[in-house]
Amino acid sequence: MLRFLAVLCAFLILAAPQAAATEAGWALLREGGQVVLLVHANAPGIGDPAHFDIDNCRTQRNLSERGRQQARRIGALFAARAEPVGQVYSSRYCRAMETARLAFGERLVEPLEALDSIARDPDGETARAAAAAVVALAREYTDSGNLVLVTHPENVAALTGVRAREGEAIIVAPHGDGLAVIGRIVFN
Repeated sequence: MLRFLAVLCAFLILAAPQAAATEAGWALLREGGQVVLLVHANAPGIGDPAHFDIDNCRTQRNLSERGRQQARRIGALFAARAEPVGQVYSSRYCRAMETARLAFGERLVEPLEALDSIARDPDGETARAAAAAVVALAREYTDSGNLVLVTHPENVAALTGVRAREGEAIIVAPHGDGLAVIGRIVFN
């Protein structure tokens, strides 16, 4: 019994800051006008096959059934707990586009090359140009609805220094030449 209580206490101590951070993130999204980096939902595996083709989903890692359920849940929570979403841009990768479409509907989603995975060349010129484009988009955003940018964990890490999980939302604001993290929402 004592062992069970110790494990329960440890879990509660570790979960409390995450829950508080998630609630603070929802408070920001209720204000509207926020920029959200959303990591695509669950897509099993790591990386993409050598024969990867951006226009062929069969050559990519795709959402699992769990990932599709996760994307729908993300959309339902955004609808219930946040100011309306004004615009959604997504990486052109199938797992990101499917996450965006399941969560926010087809009509809001636009593909944006700057959100494509930088995993193959994280320090290259393409990655630097993509980061600059995303920062510029965040800096120029003035709508009252929230802006959602569906991308990949490695992109979020490069833009913010934060390691985000699949299906996690990182709320950012322009800061200097980059983006500062101002909130997080963990959906799992």
